[in-house]
Amino acid sequence: MIGRIVKKITISKEQIAYQHKRYYNKTMIKNDEYFMKEAFKEAKKAYKKGEVPIGCVLVNNENKEILARAHNLREEKHDISAHAEIIALKKAGQKSLNWRSENTTLYVTVEPCVMCAGAILQSRISRIVFGIYEPATGGFGGKIDLTKEFKSNLTITSGILKDKIQELMKEFFEERRQ
Repeated sequence: MIGRIVKKITISKEQIAYQHKRYYNKTMIKNDEYFMKEAFKEAKKAYKKGEVPIGCVLVNNENKEILARAHNLREEKHDISAHAEIIALKKAGQKSLNWRSENTTLYVTVEPCVMCAGAILQSRISRIVFGIYEPATGGFGGKIDLTKEFKSNLTITSGILKDKIQELMKEFFEERRQ
């Protein structure tokens, strides 16, 4: 008679969580909402530093890899140009050794200001996705639409995670007024 050998296998909760995360990361659909959540994480970093909570990620359209991520650092760096978008464009340029960011999408929590919009158009980003419009300084429709002023093939999508981003901005400015 051939006996069966039964091996008891024990797996810790940590191992199960790790395997689930590994599987989830492989199968996750990386869409606009996914990348805007990554930009939102950056915005929360800015918030914790006392910066206006704006964050962004620059994504390669072909392989969906994040090329650069950044958040506002104007107060920390004492630099008017230390906006999340400018920092991300600089990081991507240094990484790729090329100032052009063709075939990329920039996900940013708040519509870029006119300064950042100009840099985005110059860098040849193909698409921008943002959560909320910025009526005071926005460069893609909030205040002025630079894509109409300059020849551009930039595709614009707005409204992704709108409510969550508005709530974070409201909370930040209410705290600042106290």
